[in-house]
Amino acid sequence: MKAKIVLLPGDGIGPEVVYATVSILEALAKAGNHTFEFDEQLIGGCSIDRYGTALTQEALAACQAADAVLLGAVGGPKWDDPSARVRPEQGLLGLRKGLGVFANLRPVKVYPRLVDASPLRPEKLAGVDLVVVRELTGGLYFGQPKGREQRPEGERAVDTLEYYDYEIRRIVEMAFTLARGRRKKVTSVDKANVLESSRLWRQVANEVHAGYPDVALEHVLVDTAAMRLVSNPAGFDVMVTENMFGDILTDEAAVLAGSMGLLPSASLGSQGPGLYEPIHGSAPDIAGKGIANPMGTALSAALLLRYSLKLEKEAAALERAVERSIEAGQLTGDVGGRLDTRQVTQAIIDHLSL
Repeated sequence: MKAKIVLLPGDGIGPEVVYATVSILEALAKAGNHTFEFDEQLIGGCSIDRYGTALTQEALAACQAADAVLLGAVGGPKWDDPSARVRPEQGLLGLRKGLGVFANLRPVKVYPRLVDASPLRPEKLAGVDLVVVRELTGGLYFGQPKGREQRPEGERAVDTLEYYDYEIRRIVEMAFTLARGRRKKVTSVDKANVLESSRLWRQVANEVHAGYPDVALEHVLVDTAAMRLVSNPAGFDVMVTENMFGDILTDEAAVLAGSMGLLPSASLGSQGPGLYEPIHGSAPDIAGKGIANPMGTALSAALLLRYSLKLEKEAAALERAVERSIEAGQLTGDVGGRLDTRQVTQAIIDHLSL
């Protein structure tokens, strides 16, 4: 296979984990007789510094023309002013919208060796293997009107939570399709006791469920879902929810695995390239120290191989290599290891077997 992959290393530790993952992908390409062409572009704070915008039209066009996009992280203290006209996160939102990716998949798996790295008791973590499917292009983050205004009684801020039925249907259908290949259970998370948008969400979820009689569906209010994620996380298989709820719940779910540095994500649409990134931030406090955990980005690359390039054998090989590195204790400090980024990357490469 010949494939073009756009790299968006971004800010902080983003370049470190992306470049580490490129070396893993190059090893896989060599073993599988594939050709991966890498095209590096800027996003986030580094793009603001050079171009005055978090994502240029040229960078977006390169991503749209690629087979897949691998992202590091965006943001940092230098660009943290919430009143700034241009912010790193705008690049990420613009990229998602420009690529038409509406579904964010975040697998959460607990590795037995790392149970002690989680703040939860070991017995709570047994059997945890879930996927959160988060809607990406609707809800409060994109709804209109949005803004501030000065009124006689004070300054007023407005964000609009809106969803169309087709936006809900496509994300819920993806969740059911995923569940059909797993343990056949979908948990739809909403706030239907308060929000009209959630009542539409629940209605559409029930309609979609009619086409998947072999998959169980449960509706859970978001506050209950947050509680169950720490009290009985093994009870979830596939969770599907709207944009802001998903943003919050996926970060909560990250602590189950013991470190955000372990967890991957894939953002997918109905066509065009997928966007793949670890769920951790730019971690500016450790940037440049060579100790960033590359596993979340490596596992994101496995999702890239699976969903965008349709290379299931290579994807599974990469996931096995990461798991073998974990079992061997070849880890960075965030999960109790003593190796640096380069050493963990090499360990993953050494464990690769097609």
